[in-house]
Amino acid sequence: MDNNQTENEWAKRFSPLDLLTNTKSSLNICAPMVRYSKLPFRELVKQYGVDVLYTPMILADVFKNSAISREVDFQTSINDSPVIVQFGAANSKDLADASELVAKYCSGVDINCGCPQKWAISEGIGCHLMERPDLVADMISQTKRRTSILNFQSNSGTGFPCSVKIRKHNDLRRTVDFAQKAEAAGADWITVHGRTRRQRSHEPCDFDAIKLIKESVSIPVFANGDVFNLSDKEEILKKTGCDGVMAARGLLENPALFAGYEKTPVECVKKFVELSLGLGSHHFIFHHHLMYMLEKSMSRAEKKHFNTISSIAGCIDYLTDHYGLEFF
Repeated sequence: MDNNQTENEWAKRFSPLDLLTNTKSSLNICAPMVRYSKLPFRELVKQYGVDVLYTPMILADVFKNSAISREVDFQTSINDSPVIVQFGAANSKDLADASELVAKYCSGVDINCGCPQKWAISEGIGCHLMERPDLVADMISQTKRRTSILNFQSNSGTGFPCSVKIRKHNDLRRTVDFAQKAEAAGADWITVHGRTRRQRSHEPCDFDAIKLIKESVSIPVFANGDVFNLSDKEEILKKTGCDGVMAARGLLENPALFAGYEKTPVECVKKFVELSLGLGSHHFIFHHHLMYMLEKSMSRAEKKHFNTISSIAGCIDYLTDHYGLEFF
């Protein structure tokens, strides 16, 4: 954990629920994305209308046992707030142990109950947990109890937040039961991806299912799926009655979507490069972010050439030559 903040700076962190209580009618949220929602990208989207940031999923058992994982998997800064650390955990102790380690440096933790990948399910995390609502309830309650001694400053009075991110079941009664048990255990909010574990991203998101879950609990619910512009956001809020939306692919393609841009503005690309150089980034991640951002600006031939660039320096040279960008 690269967390070079003073105790006073940490104490200024706040719960996302404070935003709903005090200033916002709905929240714009950057989803947890494997490899992609790391610190440089989080700081970028924060400048373009994102209210709440999520880390990529971190394996709780590895994180608590490995100094290397704690050094590499979670980095933050004073600008990275409110940030939610998402954990993949298969039992209550691993989650509570890992949550204690990050609690001073974030605004909450989230349990990944939605990853549909086979490896995750075989490890007892992600969508596997959708079949074990009682276990998830225990994970929430133990984590809330273990972190309750922390002096987390929240105007909403909830203490250190713990949330869950879920998908829907084919039988929506099971999803409602899951959500209600999570709420009873102390979950502070629920994010619902409106697809089942077997549905692909090109299949329609079920906003009626999200609406049903929203109506079944009294805590905030956020809708995840198919947010690519502000019109999508407003339509989803209208359909579901949710307290905000979470975007993944939409923000990868256009980190400025919540600021009303239809495609990634050039100045956003420049900011991303400078944040990545300043905070550190691996070439693979850096390159792929730029590929997503420039997708709508490049011809097929330009994409083919850009995709062959094998270094950060090469990417910067390309942006200078083709977009006239100058850095620092």
